[in-house]
Amino acid sequence: MVCPICSLLPVPLSGGGTGSMWLYFLSVCAGVAAALYVLWSWLIPAVVQYNPWLALLWHDAIVQQVLNILTRSTRPQRILKAVQNNATRGDAESVIAAIDNFCRKKEWAMNVGDDKGPILDSVVSEVSPSFALELGTYCGYSTIRIARLLPPGSRLLTLEFNPDYAAIAHQIIAWAGLQDKVELLEGPSRDLIPQMKERFGIKSFDFVFLDHWKEFYLPDTKLLEECGLLRKGTVLLADNVICPGTPKYLEYVRNSPCYESCYFKSHLEYTKVEDGLEKSVFLG
Repeated sequence: MVCPICSLLPVPLSGGGTGSMWLYFLSVCAGVAAALYVLWSWLIPAVVQYNPWLALLWHDAIVQQVLNILTRSTRPQRILKAVQNNATRGDAESVIAAIDNFCRKKEWAMNVGDDKGPILDSVVSEVSPSFALELGTYCGYSTIRIARLLPPGSRLLTLEFNPDYAAIAHQIIAWAGLQDKVELLEGPSRDLIPQMKERFGIKSFDFVFLDHWKEFYLPDTKLLEECGLLRKGTVLLADNVICPGTPKYLEYVRNSPCYESCYFKSHLEYTKVEDGLEKSVFLG
């Protein structure tokens, strides 16, 4: 079958027979393949680095779907493989580094990332929570960042709606050696949050990290309030408040007398697109 792009190009008029024709055909196809490779691996990624919607469309829709088909695997499965191949079992720092390296050099993923990650670390260290809650586990990257900084005897509950993500996260958290500090719950946050007190004997959380579906930030925050799971001084930290954005949540925590909020400017994970974290202290 003739390459459709090659069919549009002029055929050399000089003689040389079938051999020269095949040589010309192969050289043109090689040139087209090289051009497509440059577009895929360098030019398009460089262009979308600074555009929020193009970055999300390219990395989270187009590239992910193409690689899923080509590798017959999912992005979380590829992240797990990168951890198993490059991180030391029981070493949380090496797991974080392996995921960051994979996402920087091979395939973007929706972790909090190595740019916003230190902000998350500093807030967790400042709060030093006894009981922490994470909404949105994905593959366990931020779970590991939080759990590795918890004081002895502390607990982190992390909620994940997608069972396939949860299955991968269980393995990555165990690879980091933090399974004893973390309890991963599967299901919708709106169903699990009201069960917290009775099911786990938790009076309130000291720290809450919001990194799940952005439209659920506000209703889940209000649900935490209604269930009495926030105490005076509880710190909420919300990711991706600029990209993809959580305008209703930001409006609420910035204008409510129940919160004192501040914004940490950063970048969308593994890109140059502006994004940030909103830290909100519950005042009661």
